Amino acid sequence: MTRTRTLNRDILRLAVPALGSLVAEPLFLMVDAALVGHLGIEPLAGLGIASAVLSTIVGLMVFLAYATTPGVARRFGAGDIRGAVSVGIDGMWLALGLGAVLAVAGYLATPALVAAFGPAPEVAAQATIYLGISMWGLPAMLIVFAATGLLRGLQDTVVPLWIAGLGFLSNAVLNALFIYGFGWGIAGSAVGTVVAQWGMVAAYAVVVGRLARRHDARLRPQRDGIHGSALAGGWLFVRTVSLRLALLLTVAVATGLGTRELAGWQVVFTIASTAAYALDALAIAAQALIGKHLGAGDPDAVRFVLRRTLAWGGWFGVAIGIVIAALSGVLGLAFTGDPALAALIQPALILMAIGQPLAGIVYVLDGVLMGAGDARFLAIVGVANLVPFLPALWLIASLEPTGAAGLAWLTVGFFGVLMLARAVGLGARVRGSRWMTTGDRTAARPS
Repeated sequence: MTRTRTLNRDILRLAVPALGSLVAEPLFLMVDAALVGHLGIEPLAGLGIASAVLSTIVGLMVFLAYATTPGVARRFGAGDIRGAVSVGIDGMWLALGLGAVLAVAGYLATPALVAAFGPAPEVAAQATIYLGISMWGLPAMLIVFAATGLLRGLQDTVVPLWIAGLGFLSNAVLNALFIYGFGWGIAGSAVGTVVAQWGMVAAYAVVVGRLARRHDARLRPQRDGIHGSALAGGWLFVRTVSLRLALLLTVAVATGLGTRELAGWQVVFTIASTAAYALDALAIAAQALIGKHLGAGDPDAVRFVLRRTLAWGGWFGVAIGIVIAALSGVLGLAFTGDPALAALIQPALILMAIGQPLAGIVYVLDGVLMGAGDARFLAIVGVANLVPFLPALWLIASLEPTGAAGLAWLTVGFFGVLMLARAVGLGARVRGSRWMTTGDRTAARPS
């Protein structure tokens, strides 16, 4: 009982601050939207296009945090704190290199990226301004991902929460100053966000620099360390791409069903994404704890963490599902103010709520295998999950169900078929022991 209570405290200690850090980037975009919205319709529409591009890039690069954490946590669990910090620093160097390439390429490609959306000339001009400036903040965001992964691996999610909070406040103040105080318009919003992002990097540089001095860790990049981070990150990138592809194809099918169905799907997915932040926080706790105990060479503790975090994920999913189901009749009205659209959305929300316990288990399993460094398997199973999902999407697109039924079937496809496929693949993996490679290794190699 004491062991269970201790682990429960550890899970909460890691998960609660992690939840705050996870919402930082959406809050950045919300502040931008709120301030830019007062400039007029064209700037707000331009921000929408730019945000779609930036969110896609940032979403694909989040593997930098997930690839860094297990390598750091394993060494931390093995008692090699110097090596743990060094591995994390290599991850930050990798992030800087990738970010620099993406910033230059993204800046040069900005006009083409905006044009791909086919906006009106006035909207395109605003989107180009915002996106072009924002590209120079990409290296900062990627470094923040890697630095966050470093601290998570050291079992610290509080410092990332503080830095994310300060970054959010700085972003709001700077945006208001540059947009309205200096009269820079939408450019002021982009500049304010970029400055805030690099300010977060400066804060992490201070924190990581102190850790390096305290534990005599190296600050210069090491080829082996960067190669290891890139290898694990590459597999996790493939996994992320498979999930993004599933989402994009779902949006494409929703578009074919009709405008109201597409609008309804946007609301349903927005609510699901909000719920996912809480469930992802548990996954981060699982990731950090699994990596730590594998590094310490304690498979019994690893199994115990697996059981407890799965229980947390399942029951928390039940709680979230109950809330969503209870509010399903009013959530649509809160988002749209349209009673007809709210009625169209309600059945899909109830179905999505029913799937939340399964989602909670899947997110935790993801975190467990990331903590184990089982990146190659996650990539393979991520692609394999598309095998049952794509025919389900094709069937929905072929039958062309409309109204509440169409949206409900789309929800069953994404939160039922895809989530169940993920659960089967990940669950089969953790029932075995091939993923539990213990000791001071930065990544487990499945045989």
